Amino acid sequence: MVRPVRIGVVAPASRMDPDVPAEVEALVRRLYPDGRVEVVFDPQCFLVHNHFAGDDAARAEGFLRVANDPSFDALWFARGGYGSNRPAEAILASLTEAARAKTYMGYSDAGFVLAGLYKAGIGKQVHGPVAHDIRRAGGEAASARALAWIADGDRASLEPSLEPGQKAAAFNMTVLSQLLGTPLQPDLSGHVLMLEDVGEYLYRIDRTLFHLTSNPGVRQVAGIRLGRCSDIPENDPDFGMTAEAVCQEWCARSGVPYLGRADIGHDADNKVVPFGVS
Repeated sequence: MVRPVRIGVVAPASRMDPDVPAEVEALVRRLYPDGRVEVVFDPQCFLVHNHFAGDDAARAEGFLRVANDPSFDALWFARGGYGSNRPAEAILASLTEAARAKTYMGYSDAGFVLAGLYKAGIGKQVHGPVAHDIRRAGGEAASARALAWIADGDRASLEPSLEPGQKAAAFNMTVLSQLLGTPLQPDLSGHVLMLEDVGEYLYRIDRTLFHLTSNPGVRQVAGIRLGRCSDIPENDPDFGMTAEAVCQEWCARSGVPYLGRADIGHDADNKVVPFGVS
């Protein structure tokens, strides 16, 4: 019998809704009735410590249990929120050889750990749906897309602008801005950099893109694509520019090519972007 693809779910940031595992497991049974995909939720996902899914040490331990276990093929981030930056360096310092063979999928706050893993050359990093996305409107499609990429490398899951041989990476723009200049910052030279955000005023998007495009490392990218900037609060007075116009302006000022839009964002349509060459 062929061993199933085993996917471990951990929550290095915010805690998971306890109803999520049943919904994900029902979807897995429906999509893979032959049992060739197994999703395992680490108990750490449901710990509670202030804002987080357990304290920093518990969240690091949960991550390492899956990452360092050779029986798992992939680590799937439970959700974003906030907090994965706090244990990130402790996680990176304790990874074993087993961690190098895994796929790591998540987005939003997960970008802190994905960036550090990519910098260290550990595993295959993927910007894509998290397990908790199944609770979104249309979220089963997002979860199915994530599972299809992890289990089968299904190219239909990929962000459509990705080109063979072209390096790429994708981040929540606020997260990427915050990790610049830290030990987690990866080398993105020659990459198509895709950016998205949620819940930010346009003036904050403007400020973040100023910071990003001013960074010497970011100025070495092959170009920037803008994903969806959703749930933008109303600004008073009106900012007078769209998120795309803001991105185009800072790209022009910094000499970074603006390449158009990307099909990523905080929604069920969020497509998969493997880091490096897909």
